[in-house]
Amino acid sequence: MNPVTEAELQAWVDGRLALERRADVDRYLEHHPQELERLRAYRQQNAGLRALYSAVLDEAIPRSMQRPRGWQRYGWPVQRYAASVALMLSSAALGWVAHGSYGAAPDAAVAAAVAANAAAPAAAAPSALAHRAALAHRVYAPEVRHPVEVGADQQEHLVAWLSKRLGAPLRPPRLAPLGYELVGGRLLPGDSGPVAQFMYADASGQRLTLYVSAGQAGNRDSGFRYAQDGAVNVFYWIDGSWGYALSGALAKAELSQVANAVYEQLQP
Repeated sequence: MNPVTEAELQAWVDGRLALERRADVDRYLEHHPQELERLRAYRQQNAGLRALYSAVLDEAIPRSMQRPRGWQRYGWPVQRYAASVALMLSSAALGWVAHGSYGAAPDAAVAAAVAANAAAPAAAAPSALAHRAALAHRVYAPEVRHPVEVGADQQEHLVAWLSKRLGAPLRPPRLAPLGYELVGGRLLPGDSGPVAQFMYADASGQRLTLYVSAGQAGNRDSGFRYAQDGAVNVFYWIDGSWGYALSGALAKAELSQVANAVYEQLQP
């Protein structure tokens, strides 16, 4: 039997392993349970990412990429859009496989994110805001080695980067008086543009995430609201064109206290 390569193991993860090699790879994994566990973890990560980003596939094709009259014979704009979506999904999955090779295997939180996304009905904003925030929390909060893209030790760079991408100055709230320190943040895709996620943690390791979206201009519901998405509680609100959602596996009363502190600090 030819040695099993890492490329073949990754093909097994993606369901693209050549038919003639499946028996050999399955036999190899049967005798290497740690490798099997690692590959199953990659599959869970990929599923979690698809659950988080799959809404892009249902979006309308941007007007700038639609075929103009007289170009009916050529399908390039539509094909390019479809290819870009597929590339985004596959690139995200590959990036998380790379992360997983250096970090701890994800726990059931990623699987829960997949199940919750599949079970949740298509919700109109602002419920969609709360759902996406909770889903992002479930995917990233359990991460051990890579919970954020930019850590709090580079806060100035983090804030400048996210502010530039979202098109307005951002400032992560100070939650130290409540026992939560900034861990860092990351950039995420949203329904109508980029989204920022700031992550906080207390001394026990309990994590909260603040989801900030600039694409809420058409949302007239500006009330301070509470939602429960699986095991994640969310307080969310709209302020002008901005949407905010604080998520965590905390009791409602405790999360409310933190959410009020965030709300007050974000007021102009």
